[in-house]
Amino acid sequence: MTNSIQIQGDVLQSLIGHARQNPRVECCGFLAGRDGIISCAFPAENIAANPATSYEVATKEIVQMMREIRAAGLEMSGIYHSHPNGRGEPSETDIATVGYPEVAYFIISLAANANANADANANAVVRAFLIRDGQVTELKLSIV
Repeated sequence: MTNSIQIQGDVLQSLIGHARQNPRVECCGFLAGRDGIISCAFPAENIAANPATSYEVATKEIVQMMREIRAAGLEMSGIYHSHPNGRGEPSETDIATVGYPEVAYFIISLAANANANADANANAVVRAFLIRDGQVTELKLSIV
């Protein structure tokens, strides 16, 4: 994977919208696309014991989303979640619990003090990272 990733603008806005639906808990979901462009978001239910500070997707829902992605002729390109009160960068838990090191991890931060790729109207920030073997590389986010 290169150090950049492409996402359609409407998909990016849908991530921010998902984070805003319940801004006190972490939202989460999968991202899919083809030809290197993320074109679909698959929102998931956060079943974590403490959804204000972590996220977890039920295995049954992961299997269903993967089926939908394949049926649509897409490939899984990323996973997203929000940090309601944190910065838009991976936490120690995010780094330690990576389940799909081959995809990008998108973090939506609604914190007013976050920076980079800010949506001035919403104080929302979306950043993307590649997380492999405990190493974090920020990806340049290109909106198409």
